[in-house]
Amino acid sequence: MNDGSSVTHNSAAYGSNVGIQAEVVHNPTINFGNPDASPQEKYKVGVRFLEDGVPSRARDMISDAIAHGHDNAEVRFHWVLAMLSARAYHDLSTEERQRLHHAFGLIGAYAEGEWKDALRVTFELLAMLSTADGETGRVLERLRALSPRQRDAILHHLDLVLTGGLKESLWAEYRERAETDRFGNDRIQRVWAYFEPDPIGPRALPPRPSTAAAAQAALPVRAGLFVVATAFLWILALVADPAAAVIELLVALGAGLTAARFGRQWWYQEHQVKAKNLESHIPHAGAHGSTGDGFTNRVRHSFDHYFSIRVPHGFASHEWLRYTVHIRNSLVTEIALLYRESRVSVDRVNWLIRFLAEDARDRHNNGTLFDRRYQNQNLAVAKALCVVALIVLGMTTLTLLGTVASGVGGSQMMLAILAVGGAVWSGRAAASSWLEARGEERRMAEETQEYQERLTARQVAYQNWKSFLDTTRPSELEMETWLTCDKTLFVDEALSHYQLTWRDLITHTILMTPARPYKRGRVRGGPWRYSRYSFRLFLITQDGVREISTEFDFTDAKRGDEQRSNYRFDALSSVQVTERTQVGYDLELVLTNGPARNIRVKDSDTHQLAPDENPEEISEINLNAAGFIHTFRLLEGIAADGKGWIERNNPNNLPSFRAAD
Repeated sequence: MNDGSSVTHNSAAYGSNVGIQAEVVHNPTINFGNPDASPQEKYKVGVRFLEDGVPSRARDMISDAIAHGHDNAEVRFHWVLAMLSARAYHDLSTEERQRLHHAFGLIGAYAEGEWKDALRVTFELLAMLSTADGETGRVLERLRALSPRQRDAILHHLDLVLTGGLKESLWAEYRERAETDRFGNDRIQRVWAYFEPDPIGPRALPPRPSTAAAAQAALPVRAGLFVVATAFLWILALVADPAAAVIELLVALGAGLTAARFGRQWWYQEHQVKAKNLESHIPHAGAHGSTGDGFTNRVRHSFDHYFSIRVPHGFASHEWLRYTVHIRNSLVTEIALLYRESRVSVDRVNWLIRFLAEDARDRHNNGTLFDRRYQNQNLAVAKALCVVALIVLGMTTLTLLGTVASGVGGSQMMLAILAVGGAVWSGRAAASSWLEARGEERRMAEETQEYQERLTARQVAYQNWKSFLDTTRPSELEMETWLTCDKTLFVDEALSHYQLTWRDLITHTILMTPARPYKRGRVRGGPWRYSRYSFRLFLITQDGVREISTEFDFTDAKRGDEQRSNYRFDALSSVQVTERTQVGYDLELVLTNGPARNIRVKDSDTHQLAPDENPEEISEINLNAAGFIHTFRLLEGIAADGKGWIERNNPNNLPSFRAAD
């Protein structure tokens, strides 16, 4: 289920392609490119490609498996489907038709079974293309006798091959299955996860390096001077009045230890508060109108979004944002430092930003967001006790100096005064070094513990989010099935609108292009899939071309308004394709009675390729998935030859499959 927290960014503001909201590439569940795989493994991969809507790769993989000796009725069945998938019969080259004839001649050598029956029915359907409608009944009965998996695979992959009465006989049940499967497997609640990027792993800022070493190095010298000065002063007092000197020494030791005990707490808390205040008031990129790098700005935008919807009870969004401005500034700086990498998008970090927003809300609810009241109370007590102890220590020092004065001469008194001055100076220096060393040790221990706790909490949040995505994200087969159902119902509505049957059609084609703004995602080695499509259907009849187009939201299967146009064959003047590496493919339709129409077939994907992916191969996969290759050949043929092309490719005029090509 969608958590309802997706962030919509203005992509133009971030320098990306206008209209592209997100681009994600998932790792496939199987290795698509292992050259050392066995023929059996290559065949299985080929079948997965076929099921996932990548027939060109399926043909290569299954052909490779056959060439290395893995050949039986099941393998040949899927090979034939891969040869015909997303292609009309006239799209096949002469060599490919010859290979199909060769495969047809091998049927008798395969063992009897369900796969041989399915293979035989597939070839019989090919043989029916140029047969009168009345002679197709027997083949249709055998097709319906196959298992649902085999029958559905044949109907799906031979969609552009089957025409006329043969397809008309199958269309009603094919449409019914599409209506049934269109929202199957909880589509509405799961599609969003396909376009959600794989989250990047959890990170946390480690403790700052300790500065205790320098303080510890200076401590022995300073402490030694303090001990020598105070010992000399005490000896002078002991000579003058032993009883008073002992009492004064005990009082001084008690006051000194008390001052050290509570002064350490005072110094540490004051030092930490100053450090945090300094950190929270450092100017941050993007704050208060200042500008920062694009990544930091996107992080800030995401924090603002999640903090505005993860609001504690009793707060309005704007109040919570104002209340937590320093917390957000600190978190923005942390995330920007941890994840500022050239190929890390904020979308992959949003899980952590969302978790931190929820954590801030929860800590506010349990009273630990600003846990300073208790600290301030303890600090006030420590300050008071430390000040009292220092006053007592000072008064005791003066009393000790008086004791010395009562029993020594002038020269010795001068030495006592120098000893007091030396003790004060060295004691202050020694205390400073000692406080810094112990404070750094305490800080390191606390920050290390906090780091481990933060990292552990983030690891748990990461695993929970990743597990949720993995279980929610649709498979390639599910995405392909839903898309096929959408196309089927779109074609059915178009036929109903024009009151056409399959017997009235010479052929048809669907061009699927991205509709902006969109999100897109794919598995490595697979085609781009989009959150929003533009469907453009061309119905070719004896009277001309009927074109129907609509924008389609794949996430909820809702379509927008339709645009329809009709034109004769001779009205299609030319078809041109423009390929721009950094932009994508554009298809231009030029009509004699209207302006040229430019259709963006696909956007560039070179920046989203993995190192082991071939750009030309991936481009071909995407063009095939869009229906571009078949559409271009069809429109190009009509533009070049007009009605002559239609007559040559009329299903009624096709040569028999059993005849030599």
